[in-house]
Amino acid sequence: MTESSPSRDQGTHSNPAPELQPFSTRLLEIGSTFLKLGLISFGGPVAHLSYLRAEFVTKRRWLDDDAYGDLVALCQFLPGPASSQLVFALGMQHAGILGALLASFCFMLPSALLMIGFAYGVESIGDLHEAGWLHGLKLTAVAVVAQAVWGMGKKLCPDRARVSLCLASAAFLLAIPGKYWQIGVIAFGAFMGWLLYRHEIEASAKPVVKVSVKAHVLAAVALLVFVALLLITPALAASMNCKYIALFDSFYRSGALVFGGGHVVLPLLSSETVPRGWLTNDQFLAGYGAVQAVPGPLFTFAGYLGTTIIGGPRGWIGGVLCLFAIFLPAWLLIGGTLPFWNRLRSKVWTQAALRGANAAVVGVLLTALYTPVYTEAVKRTSDIPAILLAFGLLEIWKLPPWLIVLGMAAAGQWIIP
Repeated sequence: MTESSPSRDQGTHSNPAPELQPFSTRLLEIGSTFLKLGLISFGGPVAHLSYLRAEFVTKRRWLDDDAYGDLVALCQFLPGPASSQLVFALGMQHAGILGALLASFCFMLPSALLMIGFAYGVESIGDLHEAGWLHGLKLTAVAVVAQAVWGMGKKLCPDRARVSLCLASAAFLLAIPGKYWQIGVIAFGAFMGWLLYRHEIEASAKPVVKVSVKAHVLAAVALLVFVALLLITPALAASMNCKYIALFDSFYRSGALVFGGGHVVLPLLSSETVPRGWLTNDQFLAGYGAVQAVPGPLFTFAGYLGTTIIGGPRGWIGGVLCLFAIFLPAWLLIGGTLPFWNRLRSKVWTQAALRGANAAVVGVLLTALYTPVYTEAVKRTSDIPAILLAFGLLEIWKLPPWLIVLGMAAAGQWIIP
């Protein structure tokens, strides 16, 4: 017997099957575990997937690698924040809808509180236009988004066709900007993926897991609510002079229509908030830079934005509303598709369309790298060496993003001219 066998047996005995545990015990385990992960999960969505695998596949054995891979594939297929969707799915599989909501709440709580607190700090400072630390944060945002483009490009655009689709998407959006064009570009990418790759992919031979009729009905209701809110809230926002409804509409649509995770939501949120005068580009990029320094999901950036937009002592209400609005689509989509996923992901057309959509997503993020991130951050030639240094420390030396954020903020205040 190998040395690893006893530890494996111990892990199995200390973690009985979920159905053998009392429901309250499962909820307590979910709350404590995901709160811990929310406090230590630095590094963004890709790092979060590693944290979650180490915790729930290796340590707790809630599921095996194959089942974990299936969940990751589902979360990458759907719009929204992949790591946060995975958290919701893990909680749902362990303790139903209450477990899913508790897992999501505990995972986002630390970073949400930090971002809402940061919004109050920025508000108390007042005019940010000449703040050196803000300039450092904005330069950090350039390096972080450049790293995201680089990493996603290598993974999602491995051949000439997908590189071309990425560049064509970016060129189109730079020539004809607009939030609805972003959605159109991704849809076109999905169509091109189906057209180009449907004959290159073999159908999955994995068996389809049987799901109860009740689960299918509840899933269908969740999907109907997702679509209904997507169609109804814009009309409500247009007909009612209520800033809270307008905020819910903007952040719900951003969460519902963003493919590719946290960084890709940047252009959508920017186009929803800055042109309306809800906040300035300086305020927007200050929050985007700061969210790189906190653990947990990048979508908690919405808490900062909502708090800043509402402002004053009641600003936190706007932060909570925007957090709920931007995460709600992910919850509805996971709840609505999880029962159908094993069957859906075996389809060739799904996998082919996803290849093209993902390539277009990289193009959308490449567009955001130029505008507003680069155009708003870089004011002089001397800014470029700082960006290159930050990018090298992130991509080559693999330093944690929070350390780069703190260093660039300090450099912006005292070193960068």
